[in-house]
Amino acid sequence: MNDNTTTMADGAGAAWMLARREWVRFFRQRNRVTAAILQPLLFWLLFGTGLKGAFSGSGELDFMQFFLPGTLGLIVLFTAIFATISVIEDRREGFMQSVLVAPVGRLPVLVGKVLGGAAIAWVQAAVFLALVYVISTVSFSSSVVPILILLAVIAVAMCSLGMIVAWPMESTQGFHAIMMLGLMPMWLLSGSFFPIPVLDAGASWGQWVLGGIMRANPLSYSMVELRRLMYPQIDFAAVGFAPSSSVCWIVSIAMAVVATLIAWYLMRGSRKVDVIV
Repeated sequence: MNDNTTTMADGAGAAWMLARREWVRFFRQRNRVTAAILQPLLFWLLFGTGLKGAFSGSGELDFMQFFLPGTLGLIVLFTAIFATISVIEDRREGFMQSVLVAPVGRLPVLVGKVLGGAAIAWVQAAVFLALVYVISTVSFSSSVVPILILLAVIAVAMCSLGMIVAWPMESTQGFHAIMMLGLMPMWLLSGSFFPIPVLDAGASWGQWVLGGIMRANPLSYSMVELRRLMYPQIDFAAVGFAPSSSVCWIVSIAMAVVATLIAWYLMRGSRKVDVIV
């Protein structure tokens, strides 16, 4: 009993130190801090201003309001990419091999990496959200609490997906290529940038295909719930795809859990990737 308690404490300590290391590394890279905040802000301002007149949107929202939840998702996505790429860098520098031979096992490594990256992503999204409240783009209300919780769930899911890609990858170039090929379309097809097509008798076959793909994307449910929490006065079910809040939360949490379990499965699998340099 005592040995098990000691092992769990050691594992928790190792996970905490790895998560803290991600924070130290993040704040020592000032360009990364600046880019992580300013890039999504620029996207929001440029796309929101440029497409504001051409957008016939979702309910009463203009494009800047519609794109706001997608911008928060983009902040989390970019941070997940930069946070999980450190797995490849750590392996090249020999740090990861040193961690993996420690007696605490591999689970603390996964927990530390995912929670460290997710915490960075969550704080950046929270800072951007505070800015949105300050300039009154969204009215401040008690819904800020579930918004922050949902952002934490999305951050864990994105960092776990990043670990799935980064763990067997040999080069940072390959990692970026796969992430841009996988996660960016996942974000674009989540209703972040344009509404999910309504599938009725008047829909074309292309809208049926696109609408089906977007409905199968678990991130779509997170974006629907995020938008509903930001604009509770709008009935999104009357203007398009809007499953109930309970369905959105279940799918979002399931996405984070399944992605983390797959990442854990990969880390416990073949030891060949441990020696990739």
